[in-house]
Amino acid sequence: MLAELVQLPGASTALSIDDTRRALDAGVELLLTPRLPDDLAGHRRASVHALVRLGRRDERFVYAPLVIKNSEVIELSSTRQLLETSLAQLSPTLASPRAGVNVRSTLSLTRSGMSLAHTTRVLQSLGYGDELARVAMVDRQRQVWWLDLGGVQHSRFNLATYDALYRERRALLDAHDEWREHGGDFPTSPYWHRECEDCAFRNHCRDELELRDDVSLTHYTNFEQQRLLHEFGVDTRRDLAQLDPRLARLARRASNDSTSREAVLGLAIERLDDLIYRARVHVAGSPLRRVESDALGCPSADVEVDVDMESYDEHTYLWGASVRLASGVANITEGYHSFVEWDDLNDENEARIFADFWRWLSALREKCSSRGLSFAAYCFWAHAEDGAMNRAVDPPLAGGPTRRDLEEFRACDPPQWIDLHERAKSQIQTGGPLGLKVLARAAGFNWRDANPSGEASMRWFEAARGDNDVLAWRRRILEYNEDDCRATQALRDWLNGPARHLAHRDQTDNL
Repeated sequence: MLAELVQLPGASTALSIDDTRRALDAGVELLLTPRLPDDLAGHRRASVHALVRLGRRDERFVYAPLVIKNSEVIELSSTRQLLETSLAQLSPTLASPRAGVNVRSTLSLTRSGMSLAHTTRVLQSLGYGDELARVAMVDRQRQVWWLDLGGVQHSRFNLATYDALYRERRALLDAHDEWREHGGDFPTSPYWHRECEDCAFRNHCRDELELRDDVSLTHYTNFEQQRLLHEFGVDTRRDLAQLDPRLARLARRASNDSTSREAVLGLAIERLDDLIYRARVHVAGSPLRRVESDALGCPSADVEVDVDMESYDEHTYLWGASVRLASGVANITEGYHSFVEWDDLNDENEARIFADFWRWLSALREKCSSRGLSFAAYCFWAHAEDGAMNRAVDPPLAGGPTRRDLEEFRACDPPQWIDLHERAKSQIQTGGPLGLKVLARAAGFNWRDANPSGEASMRWFEAARGDNDVLAWRRRILEYNEDDCRATQALRDWLNGPARHLAHRDQTDNL
């Protein structure tokens, strides 16, 4: 995507720190791969994909940092909104508000947000920073999302969160310097946080924390929340699980005058009830129900199709589908079907393989309709599949599906396009992530690959286009995609059966 930014009017690429300074002083509209000098006040160095000129303050031009993500950036959130624009209109003043969305709460995006906050502080220290702390994220659909990090929104990575973390880390370094020079008690003890997942010492710390069932192991708490919990005697996950989530929810109501631990902590810790329920999953040793047993489940059909796609470098190269038939349905082929492009990844080939998949899916739907059979297709997190579909028909391929075709399919009543993530999110309580790998394994499903993940599949795709063992790598990708399709099928069966026997998250018998 940087190649596209280079083509924009006013774009320039920095090759050194001196290049960067000259470009910023000259007021370059869009500076790619900037190399910022050290922030002497804080000894900080920053790196982002680009800097966007916002305007001028006194004698200096003001810039906002921008990062490019090869992933989805937003998720549905009924009470939030973001500013959206395109690469061709790369300015927050040209952006339009999009209601009902917010930045996804993934580790990758939280890190990107923290990087943008860090770069903002460095720019401000160097004299080029925006006082409003505006920053931009570009998603895989080339949409630009403008965020304001100066306020209370985006609490995972706004400036206040960044500043607190920066002070904490500086104090830690100072304490370690003091320990190295004068000895005494070691200045730190482990606590679990998101960055631990990629740390070389994760297993050592995890073992120590597991021995004491440390409350920090609850997904996902930050250091300040953990400090508050310990202050009120909530030291372990079991302690947290024993709190009353109802009182935690009531804490934020103006009429509440309770002095319970839950009420006091609930005022300081946003969504404390979620943390309590996650801790209860740990104590129970399995996921829990969010709803009554008879409300759990997923619609079924005579002909069911589980769909999953694989993407690389902003293009979808594989659409996979697994067909299952109800008892008594004949003359329709069950099993896995794939529509794939191993060679050139471009808009035309992406549209072509989707058109092939769509023709196959449409023919199956028509056959069901003509025979009076019910039909349903399923995916996990439709936002990703819908985005890939929309991209593949914009503009539409000659003879291929159009955006109207997609909208009619999504609007069918009864539904023929069902998002299992939305179903599971409203019905199942997990101890943290609500991804397919977590839920399907809870349903008893296992992937053939030892380390299945979307990120790993991107590396496999690179190997599948290389010079050695390409057939083996392609087979690995197809098996992984087929297993993802079979995993959603296993999840549906679990929701419609065994999951109904899970304990409810409000049960307190075993706490």
